Amino acid sequence: MVVNSGNDVKVGVIGLGYVGLPLAVALARHFPTVGVDIDAARVGELRGGHDRTNELSTDKLAASSLRLSTDIQEAADADVLIVTVPTPVDHANRPDLGPVMSATRSLAKILEPGRGTIIVYESTVYPGVTEDLCGPEIEKVSGLRRGVDFFLGYSPERINPGDREHTVDRITKVVAGENAQVLDKLCAIYGAVTTGGTFRAASIKVAEAAKVIENAQRDINIAFVNEITQIFGKIDISIWDVLAAAGTKWNFLKFVPGLVGGHCIGVDPYYLSYLAQQLGHYPRVILAGRGINDGMGSWIADQIHERIGNGSRVLMLGLTFKENVPDLRNSRVIDVVRRLEWLRHEVVIHDPLADPVEARHEYGVELAGSLDGGFDVVIGAVSHADYAGLPADKLAGLVREGGLVADLKGMWSGLDLPGSVQRWSL
Repeated sequence: MVVNSGNDVKVGVIGLGYVGLPLAVALARHFPTVGVDIDAARVGELRGGHDRTNELSTDKLAASSLRLSTDIQEAADADVLIVTVPTPVDHANRPDLGPVMSATRSLAKILEPGRGTIIVYESTVYPGVTEDLCGPEIEKVSGLRRGVDFFLGYSPERINPGDREHTVDRITKVVAGENAQVLDKLCAIYGAVTTGGTFRAASIKVAEAAKVIENAQRDINIAFVNEITQIFGKIDISIWDVLAAAGTKWNFLKFVPGLVGGHCIGVDPYYLSYLAQQLGHYPRVILAGRGINDGMGSWIADQIHERIGNGSRVLMLGLTFKENVPDLRNSRVIDVVRRLEWLRHEVVIHDPLADPVEARHEYGVELAGSLDGGFDVVIGAVSHADYAGLPADKLAGLVREGGLVADLKGMWSGLDLPGSVQRWSL
């Protein structure tokens, strides 16, 4: 290996989304770093100090020494290349490795013989992708040899959008390398970035597996809570009351019901189930959990429909996949909207954080610019601070007399609403 040591290491981060940008800025505090993204608009915004994901402030961007580019050639002199591109699923919920393989082919074209560049993947994949798919593809495109001209590593991302506590510079970073020397080098680099330290995974496949089960585990636990929500709903027991009581036990796991979307929990279990089926094993628990969570939106819409009758005018508060972030990827709120529309209701969507252009592009919906009253139903779908902080009179003013307030997040349970307003929660 001819990789430099210490702060002389040069780093390239490929992909500047929710994962790549915070990582690149953190790395740039310690090493010469270039961030590359194929989205020219994104790079232009970042150069202007604007992060559309709201993960980094204008001040932090302005203070960073991170170089930004749309040309991967700018990272040709990097000793370490880190891939942080999305790993979605296709329409049949099969892993879509297109972005990862595209980034792989692009970086393969800039590798130099004998340089010993370390290529690290942070994108969530099933075990084997880094070594069995990406490595051979790099060799094919570059004509170079793995283990001689370049080396592989894996360090799963753990970014939680909107989380200001578990940031990339505070969490424990799982790190894997194809040999001891690569692992040492990567632990030194990641260790310089985070105060949470590093964990040396036994192998690249182990690190890939650890990441994919983190979110699958959460998905299964949420699915259990969603299922008991549906069961208890048949006898008019509030899941929030049940969880409050059960939560007094010291070892009770405090998961809550809801719409499971986003780019991780709603996607990663399908990577694990795909691997299982490729190996001849049918993953009953994983897919059962996915089935419950994927069907939650329709179940919620049906519960509301039963209470309001036909042809109602509905206000949906929130479209992003979680509270206080602008991220619309794989938001399951749209499942509630689509089902209500299919049931012949008119749905108006409002979200103060979502980008109207992105909402139109992703889901073909228009976002209301302001909140008006007179709706038959108001649905609290996402607990943005703006919604959770609504006073009782403001919330009541959105719904007509005798209308319904449907609180999916339990965020308005403490509000004293007029008796003329119906209430429903999970």
